[in-house]
Amino acid sequence: MAVCSFCGNRIMKGTGKIYVFKTGKINNYCRSKCEKNDLKLQRKARDLKWTKYFKKNV
Repeated sequence: MAVCSFCGNRIMKGTGKIYVFKTGKINNYCRSKCEKNDLKLQRKARDLKWTKYFKKNV
C-alpha cells in the first residue's frame, strides 16, 4: 500500500491519485483535499491539525 504524500494516510489499492513532476518526483494523494492543499494552495502538512505529520510535531 502507498502512503499519501501530504497527510500520511494509507491509500488502498486502486484508489487515490499519482502526480508526477517534470523532475521525476512522484507524489501520491489519497483524496482531492490533499492534492489541492499541497499543489494549489501550497500549504504545509505540519501546520494542519488533520494530518498525521501535525501530530508528530506536537
